[in-house]
Amino acid sequence: MTFSEYVEDRRRRVDEALDRWIPAESLVPHTIHKAMRYSLFAGGKRIRPLLCLAAAEAVTDSPQGVEQVACTLEMIHTYSLIHDDLPAMDNDDLRRGRPTCHKVFGDALAILAGDALCTLAFEVLGQAPCDAERRVSLIVELARASGSVGGMIAGQVQDIEGEGKHPDFKLLQAIHHAKTGALLKASLRMGGIFCGADEEQLAALSRYGEHVGLAFQIVDDLLDVEQTSGKLGKTAGKDAQQQKMTFPAVYGIERSREMAEEERLSASLALRPFDERAERLRELADLIVSRET
Repeated sequence: MTFSEYVEDRRRRVDEALDRWIPAESLVPHTIHKAMRYSLFAGGKRIRPLLCLAAAEAVTDSPQGVEQVACTLEMIHTYSLIHDDLPAMDNDDLRRGRPTCHKVFGDALAILAGDALCTLAFEVLGQAPCDAERRVSLIVELARASGSVGGMIAGQVQDIEGEGKHPDFKLLQAIHHAKTGALLKASLRMGGIFCGADEEQLAALSRYGEHVGLAFQIVDDLLDVEQTSGKLGKTAGKDAQQQKMTFPAVYGIERSREMAEEERLSASLALRPFDERAERLRELADLIVSRET
């Protein structure tokens, strides 16, 4: 199977799992389920679920049921995007090439759709097909990565408070390790935890996740500067308009590109304990750094 075929196959598996777990639009109240599905199935690269699946496959040959864990990461990610796009946050009209959730359903339904995806993620994770100890570990991992102490919410707060401030490397790293990196790192760790990774394997996945998470954000910052809204599927140039602290703003475009490549190489080196079993993870790091959207 080529890497492209692998990505397509794993995305399909994740989407099938999501379709099973997200309530149908026919269920009352119809509007909230329609809003949830609108944002969740609007597209997206499914990077976090892909990392989760590839991590599980690096640990074991038969990670049966891991798609259920992987799809909870996409629920959390999509809930965060819905809330980020709201007028009180980034005030964006476009996401994944479509009008944002609040533009279609209104602010109140968008807030509730995000809330519903967040709570459903933990319901689904609480029923993961593994032993109780691993389920608890998975729930704690996802909650911590999403939360206000070093997690996604912490990063979002620091991002808001950093707008308009003088560029600062330490703050920039703190923002992105939390806002983007925490959930990406958790994606790797959750795949490993589900499959019973040992301490050495989990440590390697964590190091890979830290490096690939930073690479992802550097590239994201570069794309906001270099690509058009039509290409990105979201409004380009928003970071500069809102005076956000980004890697191009602090380091410039060329140095930022170099840093992304350095992080990719470090991510690949972190996978040594897995040898060839981690080849898909190495290819995913390449994809993250070379992507154009």
